[in-house]
Amino acid sequence: MKIVDFGLADCKLIEPQVFGDARGTFFENWNRERYADAGLPAEFVQSNVSVSAHGTLRGLHHQWPQPQGKLVGVLEGEVYDVAVDIRRGSPTFGRWKAAILSAENRRQLWIPPGFAHGFVVLSERAIFHYLCTETYRRENDAALRWNDARLAIDWPVSAPLLSDKDANAPFLDDIPPEKLPEYRP
Repeated sequence: MKIVDFGLADCKLIEPQVFGDARGTFFENWNRERYADAGLPAEFVQSNVSVSAHGTLRGLHHQWPQPQGKLVGVLEGEVYDVAVDIRRGSPTFGRWKAAILSAENRRQLWIPPGFAHGFVVLSERAIFHYLCTETYRRENDAALRWNDARLAIDWPVSAPLLSDKDANAPFLDDIPPEKLPEYRP
């Protein structure tokens, strides 16, 4: 497994070692000991899967006041995956980074608690997998507008398929600071 600095404080891109032959391939999707040795969480409390059609944009989601860390990857298809640091006091506050995650490249992205996260589906459909450090709670569900001009995310779509929640999410500057997570180095 190769851990790549993703350019945002505490966020990491993971490239697993893949073994293949005429029968197919094998790789570890998560190994508590190896991931802990690499400084990533050793425990997850929830596993989620979403299936989305081409052009669907999910995000930018986060939880408050119990932020979730997420280890994400794609089981089928390809997505443009985005992490945004929304932790007050972080040296990378308000900055975003993106990566192509696909079933072919098998990359994963570690998104620490306190980040907003979203993705848009580039393939005909995508099956997306999340391992989460906190249980999802509807009352903690929060979102940030996907096309916030302050963030200027370079999405590869101009008219994505959106839920009402995502289409009407607040802009970062409209979220009271006390409703954003705090950076703790």
